[in-house]
Amino acid sequence: MASISRVYVGRLAGMPVRNPDGDPIGRIRDVVVRLRAGGAASPALGLVIQMTDKRRVFMPMLRVASFGPQEALLGSGQVSVRQFRARPGEQTVLGDVVGAKVRVDDPELPGLHGVPQEVTDLELERTRTRDWVITRVAVLGPKRGLRGRRELAVVPWSHVHGLAPAGEAPAAADAELIAAFHEMHPADVATRMADLAPARRRRVAAGIDDELLADIIQELPDDDQAEVIEELAIERAADILEEMDPDDAADLLHELDGDRADVLLELMAPEESKAVRRLMTFDADSVGGLMTSDPLILQPTTTVAEALARARDPELPTSLASLVFVVRPPTATPTGRYLGCVHLQKLLREPPSTQIGGMLDPDLPPLYAEDHYDTAARYFATYNLVAGPVIDDQGHLLGALSVDDLLDHMLPEDWREQGLRPGAADPAEVAR
Repeated sequence: MASISRVYVGRLAGMPVRNPDGDPIGRIRDVVVRLRAGGAASPALGLVIQMTDKRRVFMPMLRVASFGPQEALLGSGQVSVRQFRARPGEQTVLGDVVGAKVRVDDPELPGLHGVPQEVTDLELERTRTRDWVITRVAVLGPKRGLRGRRELAVVPWSHVHGLAPAGEAPAAADAELIAAFHEMHPADVATRMADLAPARRRRVAAGIDDELLADIIQELPDDDQAEVIEELAIERAADILEEMDPDDAADLLHELDGDRADVLLELMAPEESKAVRRLMTFDADSVGGLMTSDPLILQPTTTVAEALARARDPELPTSLASLVFVVRPPTATPTGRYLGCVHLQKLLREPPSTQIGGMLDPDLPPLYAEDHYDTAARYFATYNLVAGPVIDDQGHLLGALSVDDLLDHMLPEDWREQGLRPGAADPAEVAR
């Protein structure tokens, strides 16, 4: 039987397997791989074989003598009797990898740059040491045209990014740390995360749920934010960005390679990515570059009771809950005409059935998206506010600027690393 040194996993699926005597023992159902990040050589560890009695067992690649056009031949008659279960760090190609979204930076295929691609198959090649490694990846682009046609491309493994290695089972110490993080403030968790060794930080991040990880990333220094998000599988990275505040997601994407940022934006939900894309168009030192597009926005016919119920939303930051922004429909930013705002304290002093359109503050001017952050600082100091409306030249509400986002931008870049009291001993350490 002619031996093949290169083969696609999809071609192997369903292929009969024979023992050295030529007797059929089952069929190939999948290939087990260990993915390594950064284009490093990633080995195929073995085959998942469905035996004639329907059991699925693992067969190491070194036991495979050859792959032919129609069947695989084993070099040993010994077959494991244990049911196949992937171990920590292992993934199956057809079960885990195919269908995943990736980013491609192959200079020979510039048309794929910045566009999310879907893995449809992996090519394996046998080396001189008889090991099998991943060499190329077949990918499908997004649907194009009325008939949904998708372009197929084959890319070298070293130019495919976003397939994260399988997470290892967390050690007891890591599991204990993850549990502790769920009881801490995200800012304090971020401080601890920044001090972890990179390998342990990856393990811990893999064990934290998306919502908490998004909160933690928002509190990390810019360089650490980019490092953590780049270490995640690209689909999970997009999920994390959706959980983040739009302004923080926009800032983080500015720190990433342009192609990777484009792919992440494409993978995000359209409504989420639309808000982030809009924020990314503003200058970093402008009010538009610092604002959030998700403040508390209501119509003038909303009652005080409804407004207070919306302000109680635990997902709404405290600073943004201090003001209700009143607009004509639509209420999604950019909104209809901005009418004014109502302070939370005023809502607490009015009857529940009162409509908020009659309670607007007539003396509070808005900020404009093009204003410099110095203007915003003077604005907050002048009007004793912790949040303010941001509008465009046509009077549409674009978002709101909170004082915490302004301070974050005005403080030195390394203020998070310096801690709450630079140069002073940590009170928790002193207490020990």
